[in-house]
Amino acid sequence: MLQDAAATFGMLAAPVRLHILWLLGTGERDVGTLAAEVGQSVATVSHHLSKLKLAGLVRARRAGKHQIYLADNPHVIEIVQLTVAHHHDRRDVTSPRRRSQGA
Repeated sequence: MLQDAAATFGMLAAPVRLHILWLLGTGERDVGTLAAEVGQSVATVSHHLSKLKLAGLVRARRAGKHQIYLADNPHVIEIVQLTVAHHHDRRDVTSPRRRSQGA
């Protein structure tokens, strides 16, 4: 069980995969849309999506000629969203502007 959890965290260690999961946590997307949103090539995003799919974190459905990707593990999405929110909140607290306003 702990090895599986460590493997999941390893999958999340790549910033682009983390970004993809964070985006898919807000709704499904095709690979072209994801590529544009994460600022990577379609080939790079496809590669990361394949890894996420093998790990059981995303799945795809066909819509005409397109594959539409969606998050397949709500627990992992919640961890991703909480972690991103935590770091966003910390950045607000530790930013020089915020500190000078409180001084």
